Formats: sequence, structure tokens, C-alpha cells
Amino acid sequence: MTDNAIVVEGIKKRYGDVIALDGIDLEVEAGTVFGLLGPNGAGKTTMVRVLATVLDPDEGRAEVLGYDVAKQADAVRRRIGLAGQYAAVDANLTGRENLQMVGVLSQMQNKEIAPRAAELLGAFDLTDAADRPVRTYSGGMRRRLDIAASLVHRPPILFLDEPTTGLDITSRNALWDMIRDLVDHGTTVLLTTQYLEEADQLASRIAVVDEGKVIANDTPVALKADLGSTVVEMEMSDDQVAARAVQLVAGTFEGRAESEGALVRIASDQGAHALVEVLRALDAQHLEPITLVVREPSMDDVFLTLTGHRAESPTDEEPSPPASRSSRGAA
Repeated sequence: MTDNAIVVEGIKKRYGDVIALDGIDLEVEAGTVFGLLGPNGAGKTTMVRVLATVLDPDEGRAEVLGYDVAKQADAVRRRIGLAGQYAAVDANLTGRENLQMVGVLSQMQNKEIAPRAAELLGAFDLTDAADRPVRTYSGGMRRRLDIAASLVHRPPILFLDEPTTGLDITSRNALWDMIRDLVDHGTTVLLTTQYLEEADQLASRIAVVDEGKVIANDTPVALKADLGSTVVEMEMSDDQVAARAVQLVAGTFEGRAESEGALVRIASDQGAHALVEVLRALDAQHLEPITLVVREPSMDDVFLTLTGHRAESPTDEEPSPPASRSSRGAA
């Protein structure tokens, strides 16, 4: 029997006429990273708020470590850490004071608070700025401090809502390493992201969310394998030529073909043979690509195929009503 740290069954959430979650079902295995992948407005943040007891669901039920998020909210809060999309630290306190305050609110033993704060300041490269007011921090520093605050009480469940937003490459990679280390030591991480590479790198399982629904749920390897073993991308001279190329390929070749402007993308399980067949078909109609790339499928291909748009495409943000409850672990 699978040891699930999080179970979600039929969760629905509506803001007026807007349906944020439309019957979400999820199971998150303990000690893994589970990725919620989708564009802004897909429902990812609302799902995290429900699981973190910040919002009540309208329908359905969810459990975290066996505790019902609606009926046993206090028990859930004591066992989770939450870092939202925007840093929620006190700008007038120092970095060290912020972490120590979280330790107090989390009811840690006094003798453990200062060493834990120092440990996290070091881990997130904030030791030199530890005793400066947070209002003097850069955006990336505030983000790192916010994530550190979610870890003060060593929660077995960690919710990270787009954690690398605003981080530079070095900070992002350091955070990825820290997430991997947490999971190696038994922490369960639910990660929301728009960044396909992030989901692919970290998550052992990914749920693709769009318009409040889970439209795919599998391992990254399986999701990419569904597209075939090879992706051929060709830039044509203009949009009309690309559309002709797609029509031609679709009629003569076993594979999935689509165009995005002047770019033609073809996914196939025929390996290098796919490239030969595509070029033969185009040459017969005197259609010549300007550029040509052959590669393995990516999570970008998966998302584009499933939704018809890219994960990073601009959409309306999710509604952000006032939170009914606050949560940073036991805070």
C-alpha cells in the first residue's frame, strides 16, 4: 500500500462566478516532490491555500498526514511549512529576528531557536545580512528568508508556491539542492511552478493543472514518453508555409504535427526515421525549412500538447481574496 502524505478528493473552490478548482483529485506519496505545473490562473495557488488551511474548500475533502484540512486545521498547521509566491517576512525586523519569531510562534524550545535560525541563515547565504533590517534586503534575499522561515520548525510537509520566482540562477540552483536534501531526509514537498525545467528537475510526479482541473498526472518520464521519442522543430519562412507543412505532414506521416506561428513541431516515436520522412515529404512539395532541430521531448512539449498554450503564457492571475486563516506552520 502506498504511503500517501497528502490525499485530495474532489476539491472545488469558487470565487463568485470564477471556478478556481473544479474537482481536483491528487495523491502525494510521502518523502517525494510532487509538482503542480500550470500557468497563472490555473488553480495551483488556490490548491496550496486549501491544503495549508488558509482557505476552506467549497466541496470535496483533503487530508495532510491523515488530518482533515477543514476539520483538523490546527493539527495540519503544526505539521506543515508554507512559502507563498510573495515574501511574507517583517521588513522592520532583521533576518535573524524574523526566523527567531517564527520559532517562538511555532512553540519550539527556547534553546533550539537561536541555533536553528543561525543554521538556516547559513544555508540560505544570509549570514552576513542576518542582523540587518529586512527592508534593506534585495528581492531575492527576501525570498530566500521567506523560504527559510517556512523551514524553522522542520515540518514534515512543505508547500512551496512558485519558490524560485525572483531568484537568480545561483540562488535557484541552491534552493533546488536544498529541496533535494530535504526530500532525502524524509520531507514531502508539494511544489507549484510555471517553470517546466523546475518541475522536470525536482518532481518525481507532476500534475498538469489548467483551468482548475488536473489534465494529466504522471511521472515526468511517462508524460514525455507519451509524445514519442523524437521531436522535430522547423522554422519555416512564414505562418502560411508552416500551416501547409503541418497539413502535408499530417497526411503522410504517423506523428503529431502542429504549428506555432512560423514554427512547425512534430512529435514521433520513430526516432531518426521521422526526420528522414518529414524532409522527404517537404522536399516533394518544394518546402524548405530555414532552421531544423531534432531533440527529445521536453515538459514544454507536454504542456503545449495538453493545453494548447505554454505554461508561461500570460493569463489572468488567480483571485486573491483575504485569507480566512493564516498559516506558517503553527504560526
